[in-house]
Amino acid sequence: MRLFVAIDLPDGVKQSVADLCRGVPGVRWLPPEQLHLTLRFIGEADEAVDGAIRRGLAAIVSPPFPLALRGVGCFPSPRRPRVLWVGLGGSDPLHRLQQAVEAAVNGAGVPAEERPFSPHITLARLREHGETGIAPFLARNASFQGEPFTVDAFYLYSSILTPQGAIHRREASYPLAG
Repeated sequence: MRLFVAIDLPDGVKQSVADLCRGVPGVRWLPPEQLHLTLRFIGEADEAVDGAIRRGLAAIVSPPFPLALRGVGCFPSPRRPRVLWVGLGGSDPLHRLQQAVEAAVNGAGVPAEERPFSPHITLARLREHGETGIAPFLARNASFQGEPFTVDAFYLYSSILTPQGAIHRREASYPLAG
């Protein structure tokens, strides 16, 4: 099973983010129901690893915390964009939660993530490297600020890849308690 750990966005926040998803030719916009903040992509996991991951995630203790989306950007660079994203305001509690998730996943036998955590909401994927429409999109949405919301849970998702895009299914919920 292909897994990842994520924070869901409230419907109103998803809608404000989805409203940004236009005006760039040649990109594949994610549907609003797939907008989320990935804390850790895990990849393929067998039943034993899946069970260990679930136990590790269930042991995480974190209070709820506020979060706000802010600004837009692209990976890896504006000259060679592959992903368009919405960023987040600085959040120490988010980073602590992500570190706890990383530790739980590592404790289940999954190798450590080599890339540093870069919190973002993926908006679109570009099929081809190209700058067409990227600069105007980035300029037009540079000052984007989403309505603040409270993170009160995180989730384990499975992901099935299809020619039409990924299908995500919530496998487990982990509420945050103060």
